[in-house]
Amino acid sequence: MSKKLTANQILGEIGENAVKGRFLNLGFQFDGRSRLEAGIDGIAEVMDNGQPLARMIAVQVKATENGRYSSETDDGFAYLLRREDLDYWKGSNLPVIVVLHRRSDNSFYWKEVPRGTDEAERRIQFDKAADVLDISSVNRLATLTVPKAGFGYYVPPLGGGEEAIVNILPITLPSEIFTASTPYDVRKAIAIILDGDEPARFDWIIRGGMFWSFHDPRTSSCRDIVDLDQVVAIDTEDLAFHDDVDEQNKFIHLLRETLRHQTRADLNFSKSGKYLYFRAEEAATQRNFAYLSSKKWTGADVVAVTMSDREEGRVSFVRHHAFTPRFERLAGQWYLIITPTYHFTTNGFTAHPHPSALLAGKKRMDKSAALRGQVIMWHRFLTQAERQAENELGNLFAEPEAIEPRLTFGPPPTVQLATKVPEDGWGGGKKKIDAVENQEGLFA
Repeated sequence: MSKKLTANQILGEIGENAVKGRFLNLGFQFDGRSRLEAGIDGIAEVMDNGQPLARMIAVQVKATENGRYSSETDDGFAYLLRREDLDYWKGSNLPVIVVLHRRSDNSFYWKEVPRGTDEAERRIQFDKAADVLDISSVNRLATLTVPKAGFGYYVPPLGGGEEAIVNILPITLPSEIFTASTPYDVRKAIAIILDGDEPARFDWIIRGGMFWSFHDPRTSSCRDIVDLDQVVAIDTEDLAFHDDVDEQNKFIHLLRETLRHQTRADLNFSKSGKYLYFRAEEAATQRNFAYLSSKKWTGADVVAVTMSDREEGRVSFVRHHAFTPRFERLAGQWYLIITPTYHFTTNGFTAHPHPSALLAGKKRMDKSAALRGQVIMWHRFLTQAERQAENELGNLFAEPEAIEPRLTFGPPPTVQLATKVPEDGWGGGKKKIDAVENQEGLFA
């Protein structure tokens, strides 16, 4: 019996060639893969006026002859991703996009598959105005290849043109670290402190029978967990800039615990997500943080309540501003790297059962203004104690207080970009941009 190509095989080949032609017309390279592909049909390479830039995007093509997509309206439609494709894309070191081509109307729509997409996010929503694959999407596609991880990434200002800020804060360290021997492990030490009458503090670490902290344990509840005659103050630089990797990791651990202690009045720590997030003050109640932005006072709803559209008076979810802290030593200076994110609850206190889909949807709407605003906001939050101390110094009638050793943070550095990063490169249309700005209030 002679071989025969199926209609689906022919349609798939037609779709891939059509998408290749569309990318070439946009000024991109497009290299199709062999028949052995398992979920990526081709690689699109960004070019600038015909010059290849070695920035790649993995493309999966889904072609259909005619008919309507799921839940299709004049404005958009939904598309359900295959489980096996999601499992395959999780290991990709390239941004992955899905391109849908319908032959009957010669339409092309595209959408990025967010990193970390799971089973709860298989259904993605396409906007017919914002997600069409044409010349208007060139900048958005190119922006997918700009890394947003590592030692810091550029956060372009809203319409600012060339100046950008970097999401790293230089750290000024206390001059001394106090060490002491201790007969307790971490769990036992915590139990002893919690049973005591003094305010508990946990800006310390215990490693190998040794206690380490920037504060003197003899002046706090920590006196109950150390050998008092063994307390020694050493120069911070002896540990902070040690060449041994284990000593560096010990110092990073101390920095993390100290940061959590300094922010304990306002922030909770998510053990599963490894991030700090604003604590709700009351159930289902908004919380605003006012701060001085680049030029004027503004405020952010750091705990925002979203009500249900279907049931009046019912809370759909509560969104908390959050950030993942990471400490890095670069060129002889320690930095706190801030990666903004969000935490979701059902009422301000109970963890939401499906946070992944909410987080992916919110991050798709975040533009450069929101990211820039969050980096500035977190810097203002982390330095509010220093500003308050400066104000008290100017008050002749204020009672002087003992200065507590603490981490202090400088402003995020700025860099001059050679070219402007376009706002539409962050995805979504103007309607969504306006919605984010109105909702966040970062630049009101």
